[in-house]
Amino acid sequence: MAIKITDECINCGACEPECPNTAIYEGADDWRYSDGTNLEGKVVLPNGKEVDADEVQEPVSDEFYYIVTDKCTECKGFHEEPQCALVCPVDCCVPDEDHEETEEELLGKQAFMHNE
Repeated sequence: MAIKITDECINCGACEPECPNTAIYEGADDWRYSDGTNLEGKVVLPNGKEVDADEVQEPVSDEFYYIVTDKCTECKGFHEEPQCALVCPVDCCVPDEDHEETEEELLGKQAFMHNE
């Protein structure tokens, strides 16, 4: 399952540089599927959603750092455990029960985003 940042976030920013998928953004910051990935132009995500990877997307949160579910792989393919959770000083990077994915799905998403 993807990771989410709870509202206990203190906006320290420790998590953002640790994400190998560039899936973590500061509150109120726009994001793109192409940020930190090899995706560009029109693509069909592994979940079947069609998107323009270069198009600016609305922030998920205006107040706290947030994780883009479609880009989060729990660091599968890069690290043994989610790096955001490892560095978070207040333990607010937790599994997102609303977005459960198998290890195979997470690895497939990672390979898709980084053309491996």
